[in-house]
Amino acid sequence: MSFPRFEHLGIVVDDLAAAVAFFGELGLKLEGEMALEGRAVDRINGLEGVRTDMAMMRTPDGNAALELLKYNEPPAPAGDQRAPSNVPGLRHVLFEVKDIKDLIDRLKPHGGELVGELVNYEDSWWLCYLRGPAGIIVELAERIS
Repeated sequence: MSFPRFEHLGIVVDDLAAAVAFFGELGLKLEGEMALEGRAVDRINGLEGVRTDMAMMRTPDGNAALELLKYNEPPAPAGDQRAPSNVPGLRHVLFEVKDIKDLIDRLKPHGGELVGELVNYEDSWWLCYLRGPAGIIVELAERIS
């Protein structure tokens, strides 16, 4: 069995504008924003009275996107935004980038914070984990030529 393509990854955030700014600085393009609510949205989410704001951010190559969601209703239980990278569940999303050191510096004003260190991995990649809005861990990878 196969599927046509990977379309997007949905990420729930507590500050939609901050998340859009962070991923915009990373190089994703804002494709659109909209409010979502109604019976169909409730049924999809398995919740009642859903009111959410959504921003779709597409990768520069157009092959995938992040759906950033801010739930206004119903109230969500508190999550652990400082959860370490080894907690079960979706832990990180990776982007291959150019000039990783400059990008790390540019993401800091948008809440980007190194989880560990920037590491030269076997002289083939510069790799790091960076925590962004809502505790999202983004792995950055720059190929070493």
